Amino acid sequence: MKIHEWFKSFHLLEFPEEGESPVRYRLLRRNMLILMLLTTIVPLFFMAVVNYYQYQNALKDEIVNPLRVLVNKTKHSFELFLAQRLSTVSFIASAYPLEELADENALNRIFRVMRQEFGGFIDIGLIDERGIQISYVGPYDLKGKDYTEQSWYHEVVIRGTYVSDVFMGYRKFPHLVLAVQRRTDAGKTWILRATIDTEKFNDLIASMQLDPRSDAFLLNKSGILQTPSRWYGGILDQFPMPLPPFSTEANVVQMRDSHGQDVLVTYTYFVNSPYILAVVKHEGEVLRAWYTLKTEIFFIFVFSVVVIVLVILKLTEVMVRRMQESDEKREAAFRQMEHTHKLSSIGRLAAGVAHEINNPLAIINEKAGLMMDLLEYSKDFPEKQKFTSLTDVILQSINRCRSITHRLLGFARRMEVQIEVLDLNEVLQETFTFLEKEALYRNLDVRLQLAPDLPRIASDRGQLQQVFLNLLNNSYAAVEDGGAVTVTSYEKDLDTVAVSIQDNGCGMSEETIKHIFEPFFTTKKGTGTGLGLPITYGIIKKLGGEIEVQSKEGKGTTMTVYLPKKPKNGVGA
Repeated sequence: MKIHEWFKSFHLLEFPEEGESPVRYRLLRRNMLILMLLTTIVPLFFMAVVNYYQYQNALKDEIVNPLRVLVNKTKHSFELFLAQRLSTVSFIASAYPLEELADENALNRIFRVMRQEFGGFIDIGLIDERGIQISYVGPYDLKGKDYTEQSWYHEVVIRGTYVSDVFMGYRKFPHLVLAVQRRTDAGKTWILRATIDTEKFNDLIASMQLDPRSDAFLLNKSGILQTPSRWYGGILDQFPMPLPPFSTEANVVQMRDSHGQDVLVTYTYFVNSPYILAVVKHEGEVLRAWYTLKTEIFFIFVFSVVVIVLVILKLTEVMVRRMQESDEKREAAFRQMEHTHKLSSIGRLAAGVAHEINNPLAIINEKAGLMMDLLEYSKDFPEKQKFTSLTDVILQSINRCRSITHRLLGFARRMEVQIEVLDLNEVLQETFTFLEKEALYRNLDVRLQLAPDLPRIASDRGQLQQVFLNLLNNSYAAVEDGGAVTVTSYEKDLDTVAVSIQDNGCGMSEETIKHIFEPFFTTKKGTGTGLGLPITYGIIKKLGGEIEVQSKEGKGTTMTVYLPKKPKNGVGA
């Protein structure tokens, strides 16, 4: 299966659409976390495994190779010892005639020289072709002994030379036999047989200088101990473990001994002798350095994984959060563009309506003025006073309509902003007087918390009055009779002043807040036009300010307007 298909099968490359934003970002965070963990921890894991086995093999070689060298060296010492003794016996059998060796005095002289020069010999004897020992020098009375029933006798007859296992025999102590067969010119055969004690074997094993936690010994090919062992018995005891496979070179095998311990057995088979040299070490002792390193590798791996996971978690969280913030900013910008486009469309519509209304209003104004002139010149007209008052009402209504169309043109950005230096607290107090009677009638607790040292700003007085009037109207509409409305002014920073209008009314949901500045969106079913806050938003933007809304359902709403102290570039130009 391809990697792409594998990712797809686990839904690592699938994300919900933008509308499902909480699920989308949760799934995005999960998939990024999984992918980053896979791309970091999997290679680290494989690297740790490879290093594990490489270090294991290297350390084993470093620890085991010296054991192999030591075993090979000791094996050569054993083989040299046996070869020298066997060569000595063979030389004597070749150098001296049968008659001289059959003479015990001559054989005794030869034997003394053998012990003096080589050591380790216990006795020596001459055995005729009948298997009877006809001449003997040594501490035992073995002259006349018949060896025809002994296995070594038949082996030396067949092979010509013989090196025995360690055994007790007639002597009742551990020893081994070296035997050489010779043939006279007359066709007679005879055997020269010498006995060697095993003390030299013990000396050779002691020369290995093993630590007390190690054991070394000789075995024969039947698994019988030829030298004493620290852990597995004495001479001629059965070795409690199976024999390792044949190898004339030093080799190492892992085994479990009779005590249930895991051990490393370094061994080698002798070439011309029936012996196996073995060195046994507890695996824990041999591989202690490896176990320490393995533990360190494990803790380093775990520490690395923990660090990687923590870094990936933090990095994933930061990346997803920034992506989410970026998406939210993009969505907010899109909504603002949409809102601006709607305002622009309503503005063009309002401008068209205002221009269309202004024309008939001008005609009505002219006609009403003409009527006033005619009434002025008609002194004898009986209803002059009444018609004059009616004409005044018409002119007042025309002026009112002109004010409305004037505002519509201002909403449509067809009016120039009239910038002047003003006191924002004074504008707020003037605006409040327009709604003071309604507050008294409804018993509203309206508090003006105006900063006494609020700096003067450069802005449009009339349009600010319209903004605050709209916001106060909305706050009054949101509270029940007896509710509270607080108007606060303060200096935000060196360049900005702020006015907040807070009420304890019904509040708004998050979904409602998203749409309150859209034209024709209203929560006042049957009474609202949905143009108050859009017009307010347009005026504040035109003056270079910002508006912020904070609201919770059942807790109330706070509208905060931020205004620049000085007009920004292009405002009022």
